[in-house]
Amino acid sequence: MLQRYAGEFGPWQLRHFMLTSVSWTLGAFQGMAVVFADHQPKWRCTSGGACPETMCGLPHDAWEWDGGRRTSTVAQWDLVCKDKYKAGIPQFAFFVGYLFGSGIFGHLSDSFLGRKRALALACAMGATFCFLTSLSPSFHFYTLFRFLTGVGTGGAGTSVFVLTTEPIGLSKRATMGISTFYFFAIGTILLSIISYFHHSWRSLYIITSIPSFLFLIFIIPFISESPRWFLVRHNITNAMKVMQDIAKSNGKQIPNGVSLSLDCGPDQTVVSGSIIDVICSPVTRLRFILAVSVNFLCYVAYYGLGLNVMNLKTNLYLGVILNGFAEMPAYILTAMALNWVGRRPLTVGMMLFGGVACGLKMMCGVMGIFAMTSTYNLLFVYSSELFPTMVRNAAVGYISQAGQIGAMVATFVVVIRGRWPFIVFAICGLIGGVLAWLLPETSNQPLYDTMAGLEKGQLQKSGATRDG
Repeated sequence: MLQRYAGEFGPWQLRHFMLTSVSWTLGAFQGMAVVFADHQPKWRCTSGGACPETMCGLPHDAWEWDGGRRTSTVAQWDLVCKDKYKAGIPQFAFFVGYLFGSGIFGHLSDSFLGRKRALALACAMGATFCFLTSLSPSFHFYTLFRFLTGVGTGGAGTSVFVLTTEPIGLSKRATMGISTFYFFAIGTILLSIISYFHHSWRSLYIITSIPSFLFLIFIIPFISESPRWFLVRHNITNAMKVMQDIAKSNGKQIPNGVSLSLDCGPDQTVVSGSIIDVICSPVTRLRFILAVSVNFLCYVAYYGLGLNVMNLKTNLYLGVILNGFAEMPAYILTAMALNWVGRRPLTVGMMLFGGVACGLKMMCGVMGIFAMTSTYNLLFVYSSELFPTMVRNAAVGYISQAGQIGAMVATFVVVIRGRWPFIVFAICGLIGGVLAWLLPETSNQPLYDTMAGLEKGQLQKSGATRDG
């Protein structure tokens, strides 16, 4: 109906895309704030004389934090020397929370809650606990609130991508899906600027939570629910209402008597699906296993390369800003090559290229990040196209969970330092490229609504291949 009558991408989809994608900027605020809040500030000796390289051998009253304890959580709770390992725990907890949030909200948005309400609930949770993080009375509460913030951020990330791309037509869906990540890069850059002028970690969390509350009040009411979700819930009336709104806004008209129908046929009742349906289906089982594996390997390399920058002696604020700008060419080239090259060849090529670049340590910083950024973005589009509407968010949620486990592994890989992290990243890229080749191509293929529709389509495709 989008292709024939309502329009694949017009003013309605553009407005919907802009409004929903703001959530990515909020995710960058909540996820990346830890980089500035948990950094180790400079210190000085109270005597004013020359200081040793570390404060660990000094009496506690012989040194002090430059700027006071408010500058970071490391200074607030003295996470140095024997307690240095604790500085990485909140970040680890956030990734664990993100993992849980992706799976939980993936199921909720596929079932009775829907994409829009799942996004609203996840954003409300992320904003609330991001604000409460600023009030943390102890390190343990701080870690708990970072975990709960991660649950909300993970749920929002899973819901918003599907909600953004489902009302977009086939020819524009992948390009616009990649374009959503510009909002994350913009959020990272804005956060760096905000952090530069706010030297208190508590005020930083307060500032970064406010936009999420504004998003819930002023933007969420103007976002439409996905017509595909209405369709699989058998709410044809609301689905057609959204489609009529799309057509009217795009200057088109849906002819009288034309209505939506499920691709499984009218005799089947489909309300919602779960990850069990994905695993039980012979068509989606292998897809799911391969997508989980490739996503895990990509996240190890992507987040590992980003975290490894902290080992370099560069300005923290400038480094994060430059990383945000450096990722933008990857978004542009990926969006341009997506339809021309195809999902599978591009994923394979970028993973292999990133693996080779990481094997050459001197090139890893630039070319490795470029390649893994392209793959990271591409996998969101690719994964969402591998599964039908009734299980899409659940499948994408679990695939994202596998990625977050990879991100958690990356935090430990970076600690090794030296050349070994680059070797690990190279191996991940090479293995991921090989596994990605086993996935089916989804470029210019229908976006199915049900498992029955997908299986029927695969049978027809296999029959056509044999006949040819």
